Amino acid sequence: MKFKVIKEDKASGARLGELIHNRIKVETPVFMPVGTQGTVKAAYHLSFSRLDFPVLLCNSYHLYLRPGVELIRKAGGLHKFIGWDRLILTDSGGYQIYSMSDLRDISPKGVRFRSHLDGSEHFISPENAIAIQQGLGADIIMCFDECIPYPAGEKYAASSTSMTLEWAERCKRAHRGQRGQALFGIVQGGMYPHLRRECALALKKMNFPGYALGGLSVGEGAEKMRAMIETTTGELPVDKPRYLMGVGKPEDIWEAVARGIDMFDCVMPTRLGRSGTAYTSEGKLVVKNAACAEDFRPLDSKCSCYTCRGHSRAYIRHLFNAGEVSGMMLLTLHNLTFMDKMMARIRKAIAAGRFDAEKEKFLAPGY
Repeated sequence: MKFKVIKEDKASGARLGELIHNRIKVETPVFMPVGTQGTVKAAYHLSFSRLDFPVLLCNSYHLYLRPGVELIRKAGGLHKFIGWDRLILTDSGGYQIYSMSDLRDISPKGVRFRSHLDGSEHFISPENAIAIQQGLGADIIMCFDECIPYPAGEKYAASSTSMTLEWAERCKRAHRGQRGQALFGIVQGGMYPHLRRECALALKKMNFPGYALGGLSVGEGAEKMRAMIETTTGELPVDKPRYLMGVGKPEDIWEAVARGIDMFDCVMPTRLGRSGTAYTSEGKLVVKNAACAEDFRPLDSKCSCYTCRGHSRAYIRHLFNAGEVSGMMLLTLHNLTFMDKMMARIRKAIAAGRFDAEKEKFLAPGY
């Protein structure tokens, strides 16, 4: 993997970059849609591939449970199995295991858990997590880590962060010699600045090709999250990509870019689309509301996506009321287009030296 910073914003920590991996170029800052099970929910591949997303995030935990790593390996790897010819990033599954506290047991050896599908028992160690992601054949893979809940006491957070660092070393050893896959370290530390700094510095010494910030957007609120981002990025190498995991609200992305983040993923744009809410240049629009019943305007007059070119708010509201899946698909496509164009706007603003002004202008509608 090669990464270079092309331009830094003078008034903030925002940076324009270029990542090249496996002959695919990624302009950063970049948003990566979430295809948990090997597909982006309610986004069929033809329309999705026409958008300018160079990286898709898939989840190794879910794919490990179903359909299984061996089946995907037999298919020729995850790219061939799902029909995706760009980069794939896989999460190690640490966050999913964190989210089912009643079904798992964590120890320094790894995590023993029960499948949310059928209750079967499984064990994932740092070495297993790497083997699973190698079997899937992803381009960018993540170290196994423990996502610290919020709130958490300092003693617990310190012990957990220490374990995450030990797991990172084990992941790096297990991954050694693997070509074509870039392994990212994950910074934890809860809401304790000194733990975040210590974790970032320790991972920096391990010399990963990229670094992720985990354990954020878990209920701590925007102010604390932004403080932890700023604390962490200040300790990370300037010549490596920085990935903020699971954060994708438009306002959070702009604020995180201002603090030096290069990569993002989040289910929010597609989840909102499936529930009847659209991102627009004038703020969020709940299409299912009665106000849209006889509104024949597009979702966003400034958008040129397929949905906005051909369909009205009233029609999409009708589809939701009728229980038609096409309503979810049209809104999902629009929201993904919105994210794609927003990231292009961010990159253009950094290149032009107008990032702060564009950020204020974008956030004015009240995101």
